[in-house]
Amino acid sequence: MDQLVCASCAATDALNTPRWRCPCGGLLSIQFAAAFDRQRIASRPPTMWRYREALPLAGSAQIISLGEGFTPLLEVPLRKRPVWIKQDHLAPTGSYKDRGAALLISQARALGITEVVEDSSGNAGAAIAAYCARADIACHIYCPSHTSPEKTAQIAAYGATLHLVPGSREETAHAALAAAQDSYYASHVWNPFFFQGTKTWAFEVCEQLGWRAPDTVVLPVGNGTLFLGAYLGFADLRCAGIIGRLPKLIGVQVEQCAPLARAWHGGHAGQVPIPTGETVAEGIAIAAPMRGPEILRAARETGGTFISVTEAEIAAALHEMCRLGFYIEPTSAASIAGAYRYLETAGPEEEIVTAFTGHGLKAAGKVASLLVTGSVPA
Repeated sequence: MDQLVCASCAATDALNTPRWRCPCGGLLSIQFAAAFDRQRIASRPPTMWRYREALPLAGSAQIISLGEGFTPLLEVPLRKRPVWIKQDHLAPTGSYKDRGAALLISQARALGITEVVEDSSGNAGAAIAAYCARADIACHIYCPSHTSPEKTAQIAAYGATLHLVPGSREETAHAALAAAQDSYYASHVWNPFFFQGTKTWAFEVCEQLGWRAPDTVVLPVGNGTLFLGAYLGFADLRCAGIIGRLPKLIGVQVEQCAPLARAWHGGHAGQVPIPTGETVAEGIAIAAPMRGPEILRAARETGGTFISVTEAEIAAALHEMCRLGFYIEPTSAASIAGAYRYLETAGPEEEIVTAFTGHGLKAAGKVASLLVTGSVPA
């Protein structure tokens, strides 16, 4: 049965219920039977909506789209070892978050929602703001006051009301959560429809590899929106009989903020509370991911692991990718730094996929500082 399910109390609701969390306060997930007609898929335009029957959206809903999805999958030499890199920095707003925003805002429009709230370190806020502009939905985006000015300018340019919150990323989330009591929370963490959009990343990887799964997927993890989306997508493909196994999921965190890596290597079921240090990879600087236990279970089920990388490794990866012609933001470089680290122990024939998650224009000041001086000014 297609339905919303609470992770805490197991209560269920119809998918067309305008609810972003359970009345008990628990996180919601979506039970949905994804279908894949490969002949029909191949006949459709190259966007994420080619997988329409695998997405939980009412048949009569108007799809809100900017042409997102089906980004290139290129084989790139990472220190002489070929690795597939999905180019999601080429999405309409410059990050993979467009996948989740497109589906979530399409659902919100179908539900008659006229105003939403979201909190973000930048990319999710820009994506939600853009798709709300397309859907004519009022939008309030909450960001930490230290967010890259390129990202806050992008959010404001789409016409969203921007709220800059002094303090940490967690304090920003609390401010948005309070505002969401009187609005619909278009959250890339709380709202399960966002993950149903990011799972299309896995569908595309599978199709672009000839309808097969890679051995290993290496992705950056903050709140886990791409990591969990990839898990859901590959799980859908396995349930449909398209693939026979799930790839190993390798989560990459930054040493200054690695609650999941510490939990994993310490044998904990949930993230370990930690103080957050300054990091150039602002997109994954999440001290207490709401879906931490889910992320850890996904890694465990797939035989994956977690890697934490240093600021120096991120800077080196950024420099190397730019010299290969790719202009990416530092959080994307964290993923590449993690891939470098993973390659040290990878099997010689192991097929590995990673991603460029955000464009360098999103953090041009930080990129310039890293490449020229090796550091980012406070």
